[in-house]
Amino acid sequence: MENAIIKIGIVGGTGYTGVELLRLLAQHPQVEVVAITSRSEAGMSVAELFPNLRGHYDLVFSEPSPDVLTACDVVFFATPHGVAMSMAKELVAAGVKIIDLAADFRIENLQAWSKWYGVEHTCPDMMPQVAYGLPEWFRDDIQKAQIIANPGCYPTSILLAAVPFLKAGLVKTDAIIADGKSGVSGAGRGAKVAMLGAEMSESFKAYGLNGHRHLPEMQEKLQVLNGEPVGLTFVPHLVPMVRGMESTVYMTLENDVSQAELQSVLASAYADEPFVDVMPFGSQPETRMVKGTNMCRLAVYRPEGGQTLVVSSVIDNLVKGAAGQAVQNMNLLCGLPETQGLNQVALMP
Repeated sequence: MENAIIKIGIVGGTGYTGVELLRLLAQHPQVEVVAITSRSEAGMSVAELFPNLRGHYDLVFSEPSPDVLTACDVVFFATPHGVAMSMAKELVAAGVKIIDLAADFRIENLQAWSKWYGVEHTCPDMMPQVAYGLPEWFRDDIQKAQIIANPGCYPTSILLAAVPFLKAGLVKTDAIIADGKSGVSGAGRGAKVAMLGAEMSESFKAYGLNGHRHLPEMQEKLQVLNGEPVGLTFVPHLVPMVRGMESTVYMTLENDVSQAELQSVLASAYADEPFVDVMPFGSQPETRMVKGTNMCRLAVYRPEGGQTLVVSSVIDNLVKGAAGQAVQNMNLLCGLPETQGLNQVALMP
């Protein structure tokens, strides 16, 4: 598909990840969005619901018709959990590649998936055709897959921070702590009392303390990449900002390792990665450094020369944590330059 126009369908395009997909794909030179579906907004124009896209799309939301979607090259699912797996077999049989931004295919252990998501998985036979869509560590699998399980936002930020040190054998595997903070857009676009401005503004809280759905996803992928189980404690937090995510990951060093060596390990792991920026020693990543971009910025510390290794990771939860990474995966699936359509500069202030 290197020189062809790629026909894109988006299922469930009325949420924050849907509009972010549309924003990014509007600037992509080799795609055409031919269908965007929404049962609730069928018949409404895209520009009416999302005025920022006025002049970029002459599309209306439609019912999710199999006839339309099977004519696409790639279909993105920006839907609640359970929708993509209900349509996957028919689309893949028609030669369509699927990128699911929900969690239907993220966890290979389907018993664990059912436990955390509360329903039975409806297409276990499709799992051999799935790749986990974190390009920095699963690029070869992505290029050969029919279905991409786009990672969660927290797993993206935390895996990118932790994996280089695990693979280098520098840290203990039994007690990693990940402290994640997300902007309110991570909760979706639906009306919820807890997300009202008067409820979450000027406040800060942890949630999911007894377990979060992203935990088994991270545990599984850490084990795959490390070759053995990894003990992980994960606590997410809601912060009063619209978009952005910072994850602070704490690991215990196995031996005495210099700050320079730690910096070198991280820099070497991502030396050729277009969307991971290992910042100089002493840097302090901020979410505004990546706002609106597909970039993850990382910084590594060894406070007071002790045995605790600290990595700070910032992403835009809607871009590298969702829609941007999905477009990156699409580029890989379709044999396009990986950075195509994703060279935005961060918004400041």
